[in-house]
Amino acid sequence: MQNILETLNEAQQEAVKTIDGPVLILAGAGSGKTKTITARLAYLISLGIDPANTLTLTFTNKAANEMRDRALSLIEGSSYPPLLCTFHKFGLLFLKFHMEKLGRKNSFVVIDTDDKKRIIKSFGIDLPIGLVASEISRYKSSLIDPQVAWDKAEQENYKKIANAYEKYEKYIADNNLVDFDDLLVLPYKILDENEDLCKETSERYKYIMVDEYQDTNDLQYQLLRKICSTHDNICVVGDDDQSIYGWRGANIKNILDFKDSFEGTKVVKLENNYRSTTNILTAANELIEHNRSRIGKILKSTKGDGAKIATIESIDEKNESTVIAKRIKALIDKGVSAKDIAVLYRINALSRSLEEGLNRFGVPYNMVGGVKFYERTEIKDLISYLRIIANPHDDFSIKRVINRPKRGLGKVTVDKILKGAYENQLSVYDYINQKGEDLQAMVSKKCYASLMEFVQNIQRLVEVSHEATYNIIDELENIFGIKKYFDQLPDSLERVSNIDEFYGLFRDMVKQNPEMSIDEFLNDLALQSDQDGVDSENISIMSIHASKGLEFDHLFVIGMEEGFLPLVGDGSDIEEERRLGYVAITRAREELTLSFSESRFYKGRRTELTKSRFLKESGVCKGSLVLEKTTSYKKGDLVKHKIFGIGRVFEISKVKREFKLKINFSGTKRDILASFIEKI
Repeated sequence: MQNILETLNEAQQEAVKTIDGPVLILAGAGSGKTKTITARLAYLISLGIDPANTLTLTFTNKAANEMRDRALSLIEGSSYPPLLCTFHKFGLLFLKFHMEKLGRKNSFVVIDTDDKKRIIKSFGIDLPIGLVASEISRYKSSLIDPQVAWDKAEQENYKKIANAYEKYEKYIADNNLVDFDDLLVLPYKILDENEDLCKETSERYKYIMVDEYQDTNDLQYQLLRKICSTHDNICVVGDDDQSIYGWRGANIKNILDFKDSFEGTKVVKLENNYRSTTNILTAANELIEHNRSRIGKILKSTKGDGAKIATIESIDEKNESTVIAKRIKALIDKGVSAKDIAVLYRINALSRSLEEGLNRFGVPYNMVGGVKFYERTEIKDLISYLRIIANPHDDFSIKRVINRPKRGLGKVTVDKILKGAYENQLSVYDYINQKGEDLQAMVSKKCYASLMEFVQNIQRLVEVSHEATYNIIDELENIFGIKKYFDQLPDSLERVSNIDEFYGLFRDMVKQNPEMSIDEFLNDLALQSDQDGVDSENISIMSIHASKGLEFDHLFVIGMEEGFLPLVGDGSDIEEERRLGYVAITRAREELTLSFSESRFYKGRRTELTKSRFLKESGVCKGSLVLEKTTSYKKGDLVKHKIFGIGRVFEISKVKREFKLKINFSGTKRDILASFIEKI
């Protein structure tokens, strides 16, 4: 263990060796966060702490897998690995053990966002399905049940959403389905309703670590409070300056107020940056200093000055994409690996002109967060078949593939079958199996024969799955001819290639884990994230949000204009926009190029633009908007004056280029300039 500690800097060592009580590790971009977390986990186990008493939570499979591999390489003689997974994987595992406490079976199936929207669409609601799905998610994450949602609804549209929410919850419960929100909501409900289990769970996980804590939402915070109910050994790692998911529920206050939530918190700042050059970090530091809602830190490079930040000024988006494509091609021609190059943008719509430019110059690219592999029609069909094999009573999946490949079953016939199953209180599978006479009277001889063949084939596949999971793919293809079906459709080459890729993935995963069931395979798939497929030999293009956690030697950021980065207008949060700019800049290792255009064709018309205020604030170039730096102090901060002692800030005002703080020193209120105050 001493050898491991010697590879850490002083701040990292302090973070690793502080094992009791609440700890906040404020880890700047590129500061060796993953190394610190994994070393801390190894250190805990080296002290004799049982790996089973530790729980490390993160947000993506990619991060969890990387941490697990690193931690295991450091741990010697451990009989079994510690639990290190995403929040949602933890929820999945927890539900597998305790779902019966909600009166449900643990053979549930996890559905994704696309499945969720299809279910909601089936209710015939006359509102945008995406809006309804989003609101249901918001209700669930806020622990608001359908009845409360109905009671709170003042407008007619929200009453419709509350009604759809009630139907949706009944549907997924009746079909034993679980959506992504449920993977957090249901464990919280179980712990909240079962005090003994809550205590038992907390006593089991005596040492908790949470990665990317700035991205946690209110529900994740509440879940953590339950798991920590018998102790306060919680170590959270995060960066308030990289909190960029407020739009999907992340609450930056979780990290800003951590010291207040957990009494006696020790704060350790990791400020040595091992990723980027000094010029890149100077721009990042100067930009983020304009934010008030932050704890405060300054990144210091360990790599030297490096190249100056470059800028590209273009007349329009076509000119911009041409210049960038040429520069990227020149880099690749010089021998730079394509996977070390990326282009980022704030708004996905900006990718269109960029893609055209890259295509013109023959630069292959990988779009992260485009049409995801597992959301393609042919892959969704395969997943549905596997779900049916795992659970023949999964009506949702049967409805999707009952006529794919074509079996001569029209919509009217399928609706009759669904209605008959509902009226007889049977699953579609049981209804076809048990109500042959009813079916014969309802559908044509040809349709009846197709239906009977369908359920018999499912029975055959269920039997095969019990014998050997590995063989199920070959048998599935032999029986249903899915590749043959898609080979006759448009884009057949790409579709069949995708099917082959999926089959290969399935076989590979079963080879690695021969005991894996179809159920486990499906649940692992449901937890895939956008970044899980980033590794490729092409350059990457993606939104800034999708780039979080990644890094590249040569980075281009386009759309550095007011209205694009930052987004401005109703609902926009300039501090979160600035954090997005900070995240974008700190993805660069060696060379950073910021691009802005005089005009863009956007939403059907050409718009004249001004360069982003962030270019000025980061010191990269002169901008049209001049904003002076703000104070790092905010209302409520605890501060220290060398004469008046400790006080609390209750008001902030500006005096020329300085900030004046109104501070309450134990009942005595004084006006003090910020430069004479030290934050505690």
